[in-house]
Amino acid sequence: MSLIEHRKRGPETASIGVITVSDTRTAETDKSGGIIKEILLEDNHSLIAYSIVRDDETHIVEAFQEMAADENMDAIIINGGTGLAKRDVTIEAISAFFEKDIVGFGELFRFLSYQEDIGSAAILSRAAAGTYNQKAVFIIPGSTGAVKLAMKKLILPEISHIIFELRKDK
Repeated sequence: MSLIEHRKRGPETASIGVITVSDTRTAETDKSGGIIKEILLEDNHSLIAYSIVRDDETHIVEAFQEMAADENMDAIIINGGTGLAKRDVTIEAISAFFEKDIVGFGELFRFLSYQEDIGSAAILSRAAAGTYNQKAVFIIPGSTGAVKLAMKKLILPEISHIIFELRKDK
């Protein structure tokens, strides 16, 4: 089966949860989470959960596990907490749950970031993706530019294909 056929066999709409990791953002000031939600809805996907959690491993894991337990959830997008500062623990908190790494996501994200406007600072990005409990999980930086790049160039073009692949095992 060709790549195009796989994409066509995936769902037209996905049920997605969004987690913003931040010590300072609120629902009113969460620009990146708002952009993710807006882009998902424009592409006819369903936002079925949204939360903002502190940059703390326990809070991040609790929010993630709650969403991952939802049988109706197809994917989880986590933004923020991906930097190099001591408090940036999203990658450490979540990647330990990955059953399979989607290594190409981080590689392509850094490549596209380098090309677009970030230049060599792209090496600082720890964007990652994987699967857990038959869900796609994407971890992206919390800047609005990073969110737009990840959503429009990587996540949206492949989300249906990824879900199709995960559902083949059911």
